[in-house]
Amino acid sequence: MGHPVLQLCFLIVHELVPLDFSVEILMDSTTATAELGWTIYPALGWEEVSGYDENMNTIRTYQVCNVFDNNQNNWVRTKYISRRGAQRIHVEMKFSVRDCSSIPSVPGSCKETFNLYYYETDSDTANKVSPAWMENPWIKVDTIAADESFSQVDLGVRVMKINTEVRSFGPVSRQGFYLAFQDYGGCMSLIAVRIFYRKCPRVVLNGAVFPETLSGAESTSLVAARGVCVHNGEEVDVPIKLYCNGDGEWMVPIGRCMCKAGHEALENGTVCRACGSGFFKSSQGDHLCLQCPINSRTTNEGATNCVCRNGYYRSDSDPPQIPCTTIPSAPQSVISIVNETSLRLEWSTPRDGGGREDVVYNIICKSCGGGRGGCTRCGDNVQFIPRQLGLTETSVHISDLEWVTVIILNKPSPMLLALLFLAASLVLFLITRGFESFFLVL
Repeated sequence: MGHPVLQLCFLIVHELVPLDFSVEILMDSTTATAELGWTIYPALGWEEVSGYDENMNTIRTYQVCNVFDNNQNNWVRTKYISRRGAQRIHVEMKFSVRDCSSIPSVPGSCKETFNLYYYETDSDTANKVSPAWMENPWIKVDTIAADESFSQVDLGVRVMKINTEVRSFGPVSRQGFYLAFQDYGGCMSLIAVRIFYRKCPRVVLNGAVFPETLSGAESTSLVAARGVCVHNGEEVDVPIKLYCNGDGEWMVPIGRCMCKAGHEALENGTVCRACGSGFFKSSQGDHLCLQCPINSRTTNEGATNCVCRNGYYRSDSDPPQIPCTTIPSAPQSVISIVNETSLRLEWSTPRDGGGREDVVYNIICKSCGGGRGGCTRCGDNVQFIPRQLGLTETSVHISDLEWVTVIILNKPSPMLLALLFLAASLVLFLITRGFESFFLVL
């Protein structure tokens, strides 16, 4: 049975701990379904007893109350605990302490504190006498004091005064460790012990996946984790890093990834999804896929551009988001004015620009006949004003031609005129941008 001075052990309030993904539990005494079976020294020191939480579930606790005996040195040691790669260990203790001044006739040796120790080892080799029950080989973590203590009055009205303290130690490097609690003259109950380490959970941030990373050996340590771009993501800045601090929190992001061309960022940048049919994305970035412009389509998912439909075209200088256009119609109302060895051509813009506003005209001059077989390019002496190619104006002046006579063909058309020269005839082609539209024979 529990010590009569410490009846609070049987009326325990067990607090529910919020789910914390930065914490990995190594041992929790409140989850035990049977006796904890910790090692006690000496035999008349700490005692394992049963208590109840607020749901009347049985939990196992340890209590000690030898306050009327001097020179107390009571130890209780946990079972072997594997550290599982952790470099720093945290210990949360819930306990209650009797106010020494509330105990009648208690000697001056009564204490309201206890000591916490740890001992590292690579295997579970401890027994009743080893490691020795003293500070060396045990390493002291801290002296634990209560913020609140209870009295006989509290017991009468069942007021719960439970203290919670957390301590940590490290670096630890062996495969595991033991914890020990030393009482040296107090009246207390060790209600719950939770042993854990902190970690930064796996996270997708800035377009990169960072693996679960254990916190460092010191509370101020920052552990670097290298990120890997999500599927179909590409590095923008390298190296991609996050740092895990001692509290299991990610901080100091460096670099980022973006979805590559043909893929759009979804779910807050955690997924890069291929553009669907009829949509495209021409460059790397976080922006969404765009619908194909008019007169274009995609041939597969994940398209980086849309191809023009049959009969429609796009200039090499056109950005991928503008519509495809078709061949403009022929220029209208073509007029030629001959003055000896010069020629002036004038015309009106095409009736249908094919969907474009930037139609330009090229003049191609060829010399034909004269017994030289096929047509050849006009000589370099022929002058075009303002220029021969890339005309935005609807007129051109051609000079330095050799004139003989002019013959107009029967039934002339605005699209076709003929002029004969001394040694050759000239063929002038008007070509709209990128697409031959009609020719003019002079």
